[in-house]
Amino acid sequence: MKIAILPGDGIGPEIMAEALKVLDALRRDGLKIEMESALVGGAAYDAYGHPLPAATLKLAEQADAVLFGSVGSPRHDALPREHRPEKAILGLRKECDFFANLRPATVFPELADASTLRAEVVAGLDLMIIRELTGDIYFGEPRGVSGEKGARIGVNTMHYTEAQIRRIMHVGFRTARQRNKRLCSIDKMNVLEAMQLWRDIAIEVAPEYPDVELSHMLVDNAAMQLIRNPKQFDVMVAGNMFGDILSDEASMLTGSIGMLPSASLDTNGKGLYEPIHGSAPDIAGRGIANPLAQILSLGMMLRYTFNLVEWADRVDGAVKKTLAQGLRTADIAKAGESVCSTSAMGAAVLKNL
Repeated sequence: MKIAILPGDGIGPEIMAEALKVLDALRRDGLKIEMESALVGGAAYDAYGHPLPAATLKLAEQADAVLFGSVGSPRHDALPREHRPEKAILGLRKECDFFANLRPATVFPELADASTLRAEVVAGLDLMIIRELTGDIYFGEPRGVSGEKGARIGVNTMHYTEAQIRRIMHVGFRTARQRNKRLCSIDKMNVLEAMQLWRDIAIEVAPEYPDVELSHMLVDNAAMQLIRNPKQFDVMVAGNMFGDILSDEASMLTGSIGMLPSASLDTNGKGLYEPIHGSAPDIAGRGIANPLAQILSLGMMLRYTFNLVEWADRVDGAVKKTLAQGLRTADIAKAGESVCSTSAMGAAVLKNL
């Protein structure tokens, strides 16, 4: 199994270092893997003048899976849009056709009171949001800003093909089938024609999965319901923009965005695995970032791309045991609790593994 390691910017290299220690331990236990690293994002731009150099893309294309850190930094914000670090992740999704983003929102028992919502609202939450990644307003044409100052017009286009919607629906139904067999499709069909097509195709696909209960919800109501009663959901499937917003909202139900991994899959199960948080340049280099989302992303890689369920359970179990032992980085610590460093958290997970 060949894994492309792309640490990226900001806290990316710090948290990736802890995940790689876990991978090395698994390799010593008999997991047959090869790893190769490359620059991506702002680090790649500084070295090669492009956030996704040809060599990095080639490595990602040839690997069986990609373990990704994070990209972005304020000093690159003034670059032309096509050279900004964030273009790297968009380019990888497009060129490798990573169209299905799986974002779990799970509340560990020890962290139920770390959420800004009442513990009884989020305790036991186990939600999966599936976001389509290659269509919608992020990629639709026409796009751009035109006109003279004082009369400028900004245009972005929500664009979905039937094939794009159909394949993400299949991912949603298959995922729900493996969980509690409930799929909620998110749209805005009351005002958007593209979203009417979304709902129509969801209904057309549903008979292929008679054991899965399909429901529909408008995105504004879904945003409210995630705060009101998040445990009503099992699996949610949404388009690129709505899924982007809802999955970040769901992440805060868990207490910290630093706890949540994600997977972006192609049609064959090859995936790019990354924490859903950003590069956090304000804390980069201080050794205080939470590495658990990066480590849990590694667990998702073993589970979804390589189908190594027992190995994935070992990784997840080590994280759960570490939390049960009371270790906390600053983002998940309550007032008065002692705080550990990035490396200390990683070392504890490694010991429990």
